[in-house]
Amino acid sequence: MKVVMVGTGYVGLVTGTCFSDFGHAVVCVDKNQEKIEGLKNGVLPIYEPGLDALIEKNVKAGRLSFSTDLAEAMTDADAVFIAVGTPARKDNGHADLSYVYAAAQEIGRAMKRYTVVVDKSTVPVGTAREVQGIIEKTNPAADFDVVSNPEFLREGSAIGDFSHPDRIAIGVENDRAKEVMMKLYAPLTDQGYPMIVTTRETAELIKYAANAFLAMKITYINEIADLCEKCHADVKDVAKGIGLDSRIGSKFLNPGPGYGGSCFPKDTLALLKTARSYERPVNLIETTVLVNDTRKKNMGRRILDICEGNIKGKKIAVLGVTFKANTDDMRDAPSLTILPVLKEEGADLTVYDPQGLKEAEKHFGADFATWTEDMYGALKDADVAVVLTEWEEIKELDLDKAKSLMKGDCLIDLRNLFEPRDVKAAGFRYYGIGRIF
Repeated sequence: MKVVMVGTGYVGLVTGTCFSDFGHAVVCVDKNQEKIEGLKNGVLPIYEPGLDALIEKNVKAGRLSFSTDLAEAMTDADAVFIAVGTPARKDNGHADLSYVYAAAQEIGRAMKRYTVVVDKSTVPVGTAREVQGIIEKTNPAADFDVVSNPEFLREGSAIGDFSHPDRIAIGVENDRAKEVMMKLYAPLTDQGYPMIVTTRETAELIKYAANAFLAMKITYINEIADLCEKCHADVKDVAKGIGLDSRIGSKFLNPGPGYGGSCFPKDTLALLKTARSYERPVNLIETTVLVNDTRKKNMGRRILDICEGNIKGKKIAVLGVTFKANTDDMRDAPSLTILPVLKEEGADLTVYDPQGLKEAEKHFGADFATWTEDMYGALKDADVAVVLTEWEEIKELDLDKAKSLMKGDCLIDLRNLFEPRDVKAAGFRYYGIGRIF
């Protein structure tokens, strides 16, 4: 089948590449000429493990190409996916659908034959119907259907998530569109991966309900970790004890400085807006958003308290700056809230991250900190080390070597990557989250 992917961000680029790896002919379209030229030359706009090799493989096979011309790309297309950004609006935090609507108009103008238009972007309930209305208004003669097909990709694990999904959700209105979607996903459904075929509104809500639940689970274990610190319990064992319950499961029970990223913050806010518009408030999610925002703000103060309020002129080595490991994404990363607190108190910051430094400099500015891809260089002569991201490179830190390089002896582990006894044995004072020190 021929597929057009509008948008070359995390969702569009990964989805398009994986579809091409299934044998479909895919054209990824973006208005950004520089980005498209980069992709044609093997330069990716994002970091995602394994994606560069998969793109190279399918470009060489002639199944994957890149273009800025949507009309040309849509010639003979069976399906065109809208995979553009839906960032939170600065004024109220709600999903900005302007890119989705603009893509719908352009698709409508370019449509020449029956085409299935697929909402792949994360969008509020009812967006598929709005996209349908925009295309009908733009091109009254257009022969098309609009489908909702939310993505469930985790940054850092996106290729595996697409190729081995927990589920595929398809929101369709008729059998004609359903047949196209079944053919597209046949390489997965033939292997037994489950597909939920439902209404468009249901498919749209599945995405938000799933992410909101996971955000709530993270926030729950963060609050339990805070309780553990007060009653001398160990959150690692508590998480294991509840995670072994098959009704709960062990995933997303790792306490930290608060969730961030491209999905959870904006998706929880979008769900709140939807619930309010239907006058059915979701109070648990309201509280989740509030608690998480407060937690990120308090993490900087937590570091200050550990340092007895005195970090002026002290070198703090920050290990990890992205919102999670295996991505260069800085969107709503806890570091965006934590590091300014330390800087305002006069700390001399040296920041290590294996992939996120370029994006971090865009947010903070080049002069905000010393940026380095040398983890041990960052630790040299540091008074304090603070772990913010769970990179594998940081997990494998040689504690004895780190202690020999540092001037101070304080290790603040906001991801609980290390066992307290191991850190203490290396001569550090250890501060985790909800751990028995």
